Amino acid sequence: MCTDLAAANCYKVEHLKENWELVEKSKAYYVGGYHLTVSVEAIMALAKEAVKENKPFCLSLSAPFIPQFFKDQLDQTAPYWDYVIGNETEAMSYADSHDLKTHDISAIAKHLANLPKENGKRKRIAIITQGTDPTIIATQGEDSVKTFPVHAIDKNEIVDTNGAGDAFAGGFFAGVAKGEKLETCVDMGQWLAALSLRELGPSYPFPQKTYNA
Repeated sequence: MCTDLAAANCYKVEHLKENWELVEKSKAYYVGGYHLTVSVEAIMALAKEAVKENKPFCLSLSAPFIPQFFKDQLDQTAPYWDYVIGNETEAMSYADSHDLKTHDISAIAKHLANLPKENGKRKRIAIITQGTDPTIIATQGEDSVKTFPVHAIDKNEIVDTNGAGDAFAGGFFAGVAKGEKLETCVDMGQWLAALSLRELGPSYPFPQKTYNA
């Protein structure tokens, strides 16, 4: 994998505004945390549109360095999260940067779910993946968390773990965009992550496979 961020690092909110009709037509919005290093203004424009039109807005923590070194930018977007997704390492990084004094994943998920929120029409849902351990989900205002076992695959089938977290987020949020129930969204994320683990790099099988609940 060879990554060149030259174009990404030049992204400005004007690029988004030039294509605003696509924003208006979209059912839901997903933002990777890496974009916090480039254009918070563009993220906030999407976030405020999501609140105005009551459309789902999801942010992925993306990497441990995001909560660590871009804490203020991350916190600026937090009130607009309807969904926030991360893995256990990213969750612990968030806990450390926000002085939560815990690495308990369920406690961190509950903290994320119950941060102040702009859109009162939607409860925030925090999703934390843990590799082969169960996925943890906390919902705003609920005392207990839910756990979902991952789709088991034989270790000999695992080719590369790169991109598995992004695959989960993509599958999960595809379910959100389709209006699926939470359990189905998680299952879609687990299914796509399992497919990604069997491929080299952040890629998926060809020919295309179809998800069946």
